[in-house]
Amino acid sequence: MTKTAAIIGGGVIGGGWAARFLLNGWNVRVFDPDPQAERKIGEVLDNARRALPQLYDGSLPAEGNLSFHPTIAEAVAGVTWIQESVPERLDLKHSTYAEVLAHAHEDAIVGSSTSGFKPSELQEGTERPASIMVAHPFNPVYLLPLVELVPSDINAAADIERAKEILSGIGMAPLHVRKEIDAHIADRFLEAVWREALWLVKDDVATTHEIDDAIRYGFGLRWAQMGLFETYRVAGGEAGMKHFIAQFGPCLQWPWTRLMDVPELTDELVDKIADQSDEQSGALSIRALERLRDDNLVGLLRALKDRNSAAGALLNDHEKQISVPLPGPASEISAPLRLGEATVLPAWIDYNGHMTEYRYLHVFGDTTDALLRLIGADRDYVADGHSYYNVESHIMHLDEAKLGERLTTTTQILSADEKRIHLFHTIFAGSERAVATAEQMLLHVNSKESRACPALPHVQSALEAIANAHAEMPRPQSAGRFTGQRRSA
Repeated sequence: MTKTAAIIGGGVIGGGWAARFLLNGWNVRVFDPDPQAERKIGEVLDNARRALPQLYDGSLPAEGNLSFHPTIAEAVAGVTWIQESVPERLDLKHSTYAEVLAHAHEDAIVGSSTSGFKPSELQEGTERPASIMVAHPFNPVYLLPLVELVPSDINAAADIERAKEILSGIGMAPLHVRKEIDAHIADRFLEAVWREALWLVKDDVATTHEIDDAIRYGFGLRWAQMGLFETYRVAGGEAGMKHFIAQFGPCLQWPWTRLMDVPELTDELVDKIADQSDEQSGALSIRALERLRDDNLVGLLRALKDRNSAAGALLNDHEKQISVPLPGPASEISAPLRLGEATVLPAWIDYNGHMTEYRYLHVFGDTTDALLRLIGADRDYVADGHSYYNVESHIMHLDEAKLGERLTTTTQILSADEKRIHLFHTIFAGSERAVATAEQMLLHVNSKESRACPALPHVQSALEAIANAHAEMPRPQSAGRFTGQRRSA
């Protein structure tokens, strides 16, 4: 059943929340008095549609419906989750909650995107304070998974767990902050770095560009995969963390930082920072910078995903949650098997504007892998020294698959024996438009001895059940074609 979220405040963060929920199959209602809100959220959503699907090898859920509403009352009526992202003014947040809670369902969770206020401060004087908790994300919300979930003592344990489940379900990593604290956890680190950076610019030690270089060429790359403590554990060498602390601990007493001393943000200093920032990045529009940022994040996150490390492991887990389940009972295998779903991503487009050749083989390969998992020839089977090798393929391109189209792949077993699988895949774009077919012959092998051999009994049995179910199906018209054969009229 499709769930519905309300977004109160559609700025950079609110728009990111809207995109995160929408692209994970939720319906989203937005309230924002800004007459430009619909345009701004539309632009954020365009970036999200371009970036987020590239993190997954399968398809995200079908996108939910986005609607804009003139009142908070209309936006929050009957929704499951309400995300408040109004400006950081406590009086404004309190007045917003008064209206939200007057019209929201009593079971709705109200998450606040606040980067600094404690939940007990947000809850003061509200009608149902236990409905409110901090859910502080990081920009861009649709790509970065961390969300600091901060309850107060009055939030019910069941509601906290429900919040974690909802956030995990849209691919986020809820970090349960057990004690209320100003600025939560992550922003306290950022604030410390920001203070030091302000002094470095003010004292002409470094420019904004040079400070950013120090981060992005150095420790920023380490932090992306290891965080702080694991980075320092490695720095301690074989002797570990205790050695690192013993070696570098005394430095904490040295005058290396001005952590508690903040330079006055005079007009001169603000102009200096702004001028350097314009020189550094002013040649690109904000939207261009966002797209560059997203492309870089996708690359980093994909690399982590391939190694099942850090945020990449989270993506792999979420992908399993949203992946299309394989057919199960025998009643589901009598028709062509629906084994694959994918979305045509920007990286899949060639110079003609449609899906490039090798991506068809990519989709067909993923579908074959799904078939092998279905019959029991999975990773454990391969690790034990048995596998199916693709020894012959014939791909026909029937139509064009375009950017953003959802693809579905079906599989028919034409014949099978103890060593071979003769199969026929078809890729459909949209509902029923066939765009490509692949006829393949797979050969079962003992990979340790590099020779063909019969499949193990449990695999043969599962394959035989599907082959028998498909035996009465009409043979695809193009099965057995040779390259260059003319199509029949």
